Amino acid sequence: MTPTPAPEPPRGPRPGVLVTGATGGVGSAVVRHLLGRGEPVVSAVRDPGEAGVVPGSEARPFDFENDETWGDALAGCDRLFLLRPPPIADVHRHLLPFADAALERGIRHIVFLSLQGVQFNRATPHHAVEKHLRARRAPFTFLRPNFFMQNLSTTYRADIRDRDQIAVPAGRARTAVIDTDDIGRVAARVLTEPGHTGKAYTLSGEQSLTYDDIARMLSAELSRPIRYTRPTAAEYAEQLRRAGAAPDYIAVQTMIWRIVRLNVSALPNRQVRRLTGAPATTFAEFAHRELGVWMPGA
Repeated sequence: MTPTPAPEPPRGPRPGVLVTGATGGVGSAVVRHLLGRGEPVVSAVRDPGEAGVVPGSEARPFDFENDETWGDALAGCDRLFLLRPPPIADVHRHLLPFADAALERGIRHIVFLSLQGVQFNRATPHHAVEKHLRARRAPFTFLRPNFFMQNLSTTYRADIRDRDQIAVPAGRARTAVIDTDDIGRVAARVLTEPGHTGKAYTLSGEQSLTYDDIARMLSAELSRPIRYTRPTAAEYAEQLRRAGAAPDYIAVQTMIWRIVRLNVSALPNRQVRRLTGAPATTFAEFAHRELGVWMPGA
């Protein structure tokens, strides 16, 4: 007589992905694309009731500076999208201990949003995070994106909308800017498909543009002249100081724009296309999509 097979033990809920920075431009794109692939997603936020949490994700309280929030945020998750918030310049104090705690709690894959050219700029916080994860032999993937197109619709929005100018210290350098939605598409693939552990991907757009080019494209889209003023590094740092930026933030921005002026950010690539099967968003497509944010009164 054939024995009756034992019933399978009940299975718990499928492990999910914890996304830090979940209400920001990149983090929310990661959440959207993970949900689109049917993944359970936990949005790590300071206040679960805050605006910007992507519907369909589970909002949980989280603060890099409060380790009492870490365990509950990580519960039931086996993958982590790690993003350094700009206010955290000292990653050794808060961000790296959180990464260690995540590994100790069974996280099997950390996808870290790093910085393009980080391997040439050891003074950046991103370099310290990459170095730490390598030393820990962590199951990492580093995403090293170029400058975000969204910088122009957020950080530099007021300059374009109210003063018809782009004021960044890029000199005559070229930049292959990238849409944060494309970063989200890549992250969702990397977090849900095998073969990406231990890899570092530089993510750029497929066009290399000067800021004069970008100003001309915005002028055409907005039907009014937009100028690229080309401030020096010192003028830009002083502009940030007058706006009340912290010294650590100014130092990081100074390093980042130095990389840009060295043309490290100039090279386009097809990494987005290779990893997702679809081309990267062009700047013209982005400018048309975001047109309203630069209109007077917006």
